[in-house]
Amino acid sequence: MANSWFQFKQFTIKQDRSGFKVGTDGVLLGAWADISGSETALDIGTGTGLLALMLAQRSDAKITAIEIDRASFEQAGENIMDSPWSKRITLIHSPLQKFSTKDKFDIIVSNPPFFQDSLRPASGSLGISKHDILLSLDELAVIVPRLMHENSRFCLVLPTRESREFENLATDKGLFLQRIMKVKPNPDLPVKRHLLEYRLFRTDRVSSDELIIERQRHDYTEKYRELTDEFYLAF
Repeated sequence: MANSWFQFKQFTIKQDRSGFKVGTDGVLLGAWADISGSETALDIGTGTGLLALMLAQRSDAKITAIEIDRASFEQAGENIMDSPWSKRITLIHSPLQKFSTKDKFDIIVSNPPFFQDSLRPASGSLGISKHDILLSLDELAVIVPRLMHENSRFCLVLPTRESREFENLATDKGLFLQRIMKVKPNPDLPVKRHLLEYRLFRTDRVSSDELIIERQRHDYTEKYRELTDEFYLAF
């Protein structure tokens, strides 16, 4: 069972009421996303507020975070209010499909639902957090470009298979892959996650990198430590 809270260097995530527990995917995305020069940011499906808080720590941007699940929305509000950056984060209880704004964001991040074809769990927050019950990859590919301007970035994390599916959907909707980091749990396992950056224009060459998290159990690689050093207490 996950702890009811998770302590980072500059903020705490309480997670006892949310199906969105702190995990490696979210931390990697929050540390990897290029927020340089960004004045505005959007976190789609903020869960406990983790990504919004990580972006706030790394920048001076004004951040909008949306969340559909009521319990997670309330918990995110508590975590944001207890953080040093509450005045820069606006939390909205809304599904992406009904999120209405005229704003275009400099950076958009999302740790979206996945495992589309696997057995769905019982209804509730866990189901929402791990499956495309309320937001499909196709909807994400359609809606996100409307919230971007010509220089915006869209960063997300997906399992390998869903990453390939999303790339096909994204290109059709005018989103073009610019940067990818392939994540392996350890040297002996295949790539499990893709960190992806999309923009509204094509590039001649996609920047590709690889990250191995552990050499063996609890023996973390220097690259992983460097990427997450601003956040994890252990590093």
